[in-house]
Amino acid sequence: MPNWLLQLLTWWNGQTLNTRFHTWRNGELVGQDEFGNLYYQTKGAKMDPALGYVRRWVIFSGVSEASSVPTGWYGWLHYTVDTPPTAENYKARSWELPFEANQTGTANAYRPAGSTLASGQRPAATGDYQAWTPGQ
Repeated sequence: MPNWLLQLLTWWNGQTLNTRFHTWRNGELVGQDEFGNLYYQTKGAKMDPALGYVRRWVIFSGVSEASSVPTGWYGWLHYTVDTPPTAENYKARSWELPFEANQTGTANAYRPAGSTLASGQRPAATGDYQAWTPGQ
């Protein structure tokens, strides 16, 4: 399906035509992450009179999936930090893992021991559970 048709008919594939127009008219590109997501704020960092602060938003590259926003950009989008990751000299620490998108609903989803979806045998009940009965 052509990109312009996707933008006309769906909101979950990147941006709609309205979002494209609003971004072109009112947005200022702040940066891009390693996944191709683009981050914007209002032109000239002008305060939004209705909100009382500078409006910030993301245009996703492909499917709109909030878990694909890396930690640094997440903090900037949610006003936890004022400086976007592109304007600072941040180096990841040795114990920090690389970003990984939410795996829920996929074959890579976390399945703890005892889960009916986990592979292997479910552990036997330990006998320390007493069912609640109304009126007791």
